[in-house]
Amino acid sequence: MARKPIVGGNWKCNLDKAGVSALVTSLNGMDCTDCEVVVAPVAVHLGSVVDNVKAPIEVSGQNCNFKGNGAYTGEVSADQLVDMGAKWVILGHSERREYFKEDNEMLRQKLEYALSKGLKVIFCIGEKLEERNANKTLDVCKSQLEPVKDLLKPETVVIAYEPVWAIGTGVTATPEQAQETHKQIRDYLATVNADMASKIRIQYGGSANAANAPTLSACPDIDGFLVGGASLKPEFADIIKAIAAAKK
Repeated sequence: MARKPIVGGNWKCNLDKAGVSALVTSLNGMDCTDCEVVVAPVAVHLGSVVDNVKAPIEVSGQNCNFKGNGAYTGEVSADQLVDMGAKWVILGHSERREYFKEDNEMLRQKLEYALSKGLKVIFCIGEKLEERNANKTLDVCKSQLEPVKDLLKPETVVIAYEPVWAIGTGVTATPEQAQETHKQIRDYLATVNADMASKIRIQYGGSANAANAPTLSACPDIDGFLVGGASLKPEFADIIKAIAAAKK
């Protein structure tokens, strides 16, 4: 069935106020007619982006905590994201799993709480290079999805497959590798709920850029991209155009 393509821009820990203003101006000039677009600024810039970016572009937090407001120094709650006008949050990014030791149990709590507050979620999964070389890619992806499988609803959750070995490295999975893994993920999800599997969107992340977006977009099980560094550049518009054209 047709799944509307979705492109996310994860700005990570980048940009100052002037850079945010310039990027928002650029975003407001993009054609997002045939593609859902979500951008994720750093938390201190989120309010400014919400106030200035134009619909239909929506804004996401890069992370949230596992409960509401309270004694969680340095954290941002789902409640606060909603109050600021964010519609989305990214959870499970490999950098959160690796550097901040977020495990599957913690991420289930975060996903459940974010959804309970009305946020939509981009939920990230993916394997490290040694795991791919050991032919454990699907095992890793399944292990990250299994604890949250009952929470995966096409209306509220987008899965982002991000091979860790391709994030920020300039190395991208080939279209064949990406399609194979996306298909395996969808086949696994079909064992949970066939209808959900056919409707849920699966993004590719991992050094996606304007050059590789057209060939990746042609893959039937790739429904969009979660873009890192390229989301800060003019080529972000080309990535959006590529997936929108491929999925018409």
